[in-house]
Amino acid sequence: MFPNPQEALPLPPHPSLEQYKKRAKDLVKACRSGDREAIRAWAIAWLDKRGAQVADYAIARLTADAGSCALTNAQFVIARAHGFESWPKFAAHIEALERAGSSVFAFESAVDAVVAGDADALGRLLGAHPGLVRERSTREHHATLLVYTSANGVEGYRQKSPRNAAAIAKMLIEAGADVEATAAVYASECTTLGLVATSTPPQIAGVQIPVIDELLAHGGRMDRPGLAGHDSSLVRACFANGQPEAAAYLASRGAPLDLSGAAGLGRVDALAPFFDDRARATSRQLADAFALACAYGRREAVEFLLDHGLAVDAELTFHGAGHTGLHVAAYHGHAGVVTLLLGRGASVHVKDKTWKTPPLSWVLTGWARKAAHAEACYEIVARLVRAGAFVAPEILEWDNVKRDPRMRDALQGKE
Repeated sequence: MFPNPQEALPLPPHPSLEQYKKRAKDLVKACRSGDREAIRAWAIAWLDKRGAQVADYAIARLTADAGSCALTNAQFVIARAHGFESWPKFAAHIEALERAGSSVFAFESAVDAVVAGDADALGRLLGAHPGLVRERSTREHHATLLVYTSANGVEGYRQKSPRNAAAIAKMLIEAGADVEATAAVYASECTTLGLVATSTPPQIAGVQIPVIDELLAHGGRMDRPGLAGHDSSLVRACFANGQPEAAAYLASRGAPLDLSGAAGLGRVDALAPFFDDRARATSRQLADAFALACAYGRREAVEFLLDHGLAVDAELTFHGAGHTGLHVAAYHGHAGVVTLLLGRGASVHVKDKTWKTPPLSWVLTGWARKAAHAEACYEIVARLVRAGAFVAPEILEWDNVKRDPRMRDALQGKE
């Protein structure tokens, strides 16, 4: 349902419930005009650039049938846009914020201190409200203050990692925060450990491992599926969310390895047990493991999986649907894996089912985005072309191709 907790709109500094009531009535009026563009205009007038997505949701919600223009539906749209499950919960939140001494006001102030890394303000709030560390957000994710140190799963505008995030986490834990408290995000009950391990802001800020250490030092579990979303293992979730360093670190600290996690790490020794009769992997698990091995350039793991019966052009669902390992390895710039796959007979002509494009398009996309592995793209393009990849004439007319003699050579099969 739109929006997920991460897309929730921020509230103004001094929100007014009366203003939101009026906004809901204006939406009803726009809906009853019978003109969908009136609803779109309502959303744009309210939210400017962010209004388009809210407008699409409002149109879907309020034009489903003849009775959809009800005030309750309009109120629900506004509540959902702010990350609340219902209008009554949203209204109660706004009313509580109007009372400076309320627990909601204290919690929201503490969240702001956590994401800003303001230890002094957080300390004052915890001193004045000792039970605050076990309070939960009234938004649909119901996150605790500690969860906000993960910069993941909560409101997108609050997904920030200050340099002292580990110290903030330690302060909360020592004040009584439950390390295992969960937030209802990503179709699971996620812990702070699972969320921080799969989060980009703390990794960029250089605080991901220190926060993980604090959580592990105080009993954070690594063994429950779903800690970071869905039913995934912790290590596998790290790889799926582009956090290989966290995956390797957690594995070194004893996090369990499933087939996909072992493949992502390139741990061939840990792959073998999944091929005996007692723990034989399913086709879905094999495909997932193969995708991670290709995405992270684990050549030995790719070779192992192929040797144990996985089809080289097996359909994967790692980036969209219907692509192959060659698509994935090409996009992520792993020339060695591309060479291996081509040597095993991988087809350069297979088109994925999401974008309807072959592996050559995928590597060119990675190159055009100037990814860190862009240098490897020249070699990969040349190898795909020599293997028979079709170079559509329009590719040669791309401005970035025209400006790059190396890429023009690669598109002729020259390295």
